Amino acid sequence: MTEESDSRVLTLDRVLDAPRAAIWRCWTEPELLKRWFCPPPVVVAHAEIDLRVGGGSVVVMRGPVGNEMPASGVYLEIVPEERLVFTDAFAPGWRPSEAPFMVGSIDLMDEAGGTRYIARARHWSDADRERHEEMGFHEGWGIAASQLETLAQSL
Repeated sequence: MTEESDSRVLTLDRVLDAPRAAIWRCWTEPELLKRWFCPPPVVVAHAEIDLRVGGGSVVVMRGPVGNEMPASGVYLEIVPEERLVFTDAFAPGWRPSEAPFMVGSIDLMDEAGGTRYIARARHWSDADRERHEEMGFHEGWGIAASQLETLAQSL
């Protein structure tokens, strides 16, 4: 089965009008990640990144009424300015998470004066993929990608 035919994968594929190096920085520097990662009115209240295979990340999102949604994970693959793969199946220190949901990947390639940006969410089950889609994957990740593009253009 190819990735494109896997029913558990959601994909956002765009060409962003920004250089790969700047997009990479936005994904890997906590202070930059906080500025684009969530569609408004949600914000990133806190971000930690230990950018190494096996290193962890913690992102705390805050809703408009102050509710906090922490998300942590571990990096599985890192190819600087090309590929980032992470999962919530583990917390930092390779501690298994209580509710694994997905493996995410970001692929960056030079294209048409910008960067082809392919973001994938690979889910453990069709039900998880359906839930993520119903939560607004396409709209939410699309808005975040536009915010990422704008920030990366300013760097």
